[in-house]
Amino acid sequence: MEKKLKLTENAVKVLERRYLKKDEDGRLVEKPEDMFRRVAKTIAQAELNYDKNADVKRIEEEFYGMMTRLEFMPNSPTLMNAGRELGQLSACFVLPVEDSMEGIFDAIKQAALIHKSGGGTGFSFSRLRPKGSTVRSTGGVASGPISFMKVFNSATEAVKQGGTRRGANMGILRVDHPDILEFIRCKRDNKDITNFNISVALTDEFMKAVEENKDYNLIDPHTKKITGSLNAREVFNLIVEMAWKNGEPGIIFIDRMNEFNPTPKDGQIESTNPCGEQPLLPYESCNLGSINLSKMVKKEQNSSRWAVDYEKLKKTVHLAVRFLDNVIDVNKYPLKIIEEKTKANRKIGLGVMGFADMLIRLGIPYNSEAAVTTAEEIMKFINCESKKASESLAIERGTFPNFEGSIFDRPGGMKLRNATTTTIAPTGSISIICGASSGIEPVFALAFERHVMDNDRLVEVHPIFQETAKERGFYSDELLRKVAERGSLKDIDFIPEDIKKVFVTAHDVEPEWHIRIQAAFQKYTDNAVSKTVNFPNEATKEDVKKVYLMAYKLGCKGVTIYRDGSREEQVLNKGLAQKQGENDPPKQEGGSGKLTPRPRPNITYGNTEKVKIGCGNLYITVNSDEKGICEVFTNLGRAGGCPSQSEATSRLISLALRSGIEVKSIVEQLKGIRCHSTIRKKGLKVLSCPDAIGRAIERCIGEKINISNGNGGNRELMSKIYPSEDETGCLAEDLSFKTRCPECGGVIEHEGGCIVCRSCGYSKCG
Repeated sequence: MEKKLKLTENAVKVLERRYLKKDEDGRLVEKPEDMFRRVAKTIAQAELNYDKNADVKRIEEEFYGMMTRLEFMPNSPTLMNAGRELGQLSACFVLPVEDSMEGIFDAIKQAALIHKSGGGTGFSFSRLRPKGSTVRSTGGVASGPISFMKVFNSATEAVKQGGTRRGANMGILRVDHPDILEFIRCKRDNKDITNFNISVALTDEFMKAVEENKDYNLIDPHTKKITGSLNAREVFNLIVEMAWKNGEPGIIFIDRMNEFNPTPKDGQIESTNPCGEQPLLPYESCNLGSINLSKMVKKEQNSSRWAVDYEKLKKTVHLAVRFLDNVIDVNKYPLKIIEEKTKANRKIGLGVMGFADMLIRLGIPYNSEAAVTTAEEIMKFINCESKKASESLAIERGTFPNFEGSIFDRPGGMKLRNATTTTIAPTGSISIICGASSGIEPVFALAFERHVMDNDRLVEVHPIFQETAKERGFYSDELLRKVAERGSLKDIDFIPEDIKKVFVTAHDVEPEWHIRIQAAFQKYTDNAVSKTVNFPNEATKEDVKKVYLMAYKLGCKGVTIYRDGSREEQVLNKGLAQKQGENDPPKQEGGSGKLTPRPRPNITYGNTEKVKIGCGNLYITVNSDEKGICEVFTNLGRAGGCPSQSEATSRLISLALRSGIEVKSIVEQLKGIRCHSTIRKKGLKVLSCPDAIGRAIERCIGEKINISNGNGGNRELMSKIYPSEDETGCLAEDLSFKTRCPECGGVIEHEGGCIVCRSCGYSKCG
């Protein structure tokens, strides 16, 4: 009899929403256990490629057990598509962009097919000739890489990835490309490149010039001629400034990536996947999976102390490597050339999640020397065992076809099945399924609020913290309230200091420790490490610069940073003549009598209410700060309705509220508006969407809401919402600007170069 699968309520919701099979009417036709069985059975079939008498059922059971015990999880496309008609199991692809119109549009077509199949794509635009260059065949003038990035972006916008989400892209340009300054600034105010993460490929030569404050040469990729020069330190400072403002561009150290390129005779690495952790040759794909380190600990014998269970970890690594190698064989690739390139090098990327949870179990603060040492020890062990597992597979199945001439092809070198075995990827959705902390990130928050449409707001508490708080005797409703409000234990006076030290969150950790942990994992990772270095809002550009230089010095292959609130500030301040203080009242511009609304505060409090209208259910959220009601946003249920009209109404209301218009006057204008779809139906208590919004505003003044405390009871607590609207009340089109999940209104986390909502599982990068 199969052991019952233990999933959190949130994990089940994410699986139902994004992973489990549905029929044509959208009804679920499989349970989580069925999904894991489907995946295990499909991946185990690859055993027959190498041994017609293989015990496929035994391997299937081992794969199934590893996943249902939540010890290992493959990347999302494998969970979604294995054993189904689509059958595309890879998350990461890199496509070349050739310097010709045919090459450019071939890449766009290929990317569309990959996005349709559920994958993300990385591109280097460094081969394209700079803007203003002569095109000899036509006598025309080249428009440059950034103009074509916009075309790629539009194509991505048009193709819903897997029918549910738009594809994610990485756009990279070498720092010595003549158009580099335009590239660095291309996402400053631009909404034309919304489906791209962007990174600058920095060379060792450039970094040396930064250190020495020298100029470096710009080279036309078409003619290979020097076209000019720039001061390296000034360019580096511009990269820092843009990243400080909105988190982009990131940086990758391209020479370092190629230094560790396992198959240099097969080509040079020029790009990565969308989150930057997987350097790939043109047309390669990679299959990723992550071990849940929170499951790799055990209590020491005759002790209450916890220790790493290395025997269990070893067994899991070997089984996971076999799983990922099998994925390469059963995968249905979107393009024949991708299948050929992938099978030639057979790259896999085994990574981890739950590292922060493991540290907590071990009693080790994330921001400590002990954490750095633990990171190195754990990843060294995983990397070493993954190579042994790959070597065993090579004996059984043969080395990867491009082994000859690879960096392993030397006397005494290991004969490997896979050109790479380890990658640290972001684990947004799969870490929710496993109930684990994301990747190698610190815990984002020790408590967060999950929006449950038909019920209130449910506060979910970090399970180890909840367990510890009860054991130590300081668990209470007051504690839940404070932690839910702040997410952190900082400045909560009744919590023991030793607990505060261990249960640190992302914003309790100084940026230097983020980089040191990243570097510790990178030391024993074949590919790269996806991680976000979190900065407080008050961090300076010099702070960002220090971290970038530190990352280069410590051997990282790239860096992504996010300064708290920076992307929201960029939207808030766009177009304003001068920066306005967060709590300043609305200003009149000059003598014109025009009002400028005050910026939206970082944290607001409010409630969400469900109202029946003629089109179904309308969910209305009304938020306040210390100055009173400051915003409204709405969400229509599945029945449809006029979402654009409701959104426009809420945007304008938010604009009016933050411009100082009296709330009573706004309510008076909204109440009484009639809609034929609503007034035709009997028993409804409102006349239209605007009427419902007006009544909701009227009811919510001074009102608190009930949220579950997780123990079956309810308590009063003001809810914390993080929407992101600009000064006109408009939601930013670029998801990277949002701190509110576009699907459920939950808190967005910046993780590993991506964004993820732990409330519903939404991820920009899949």
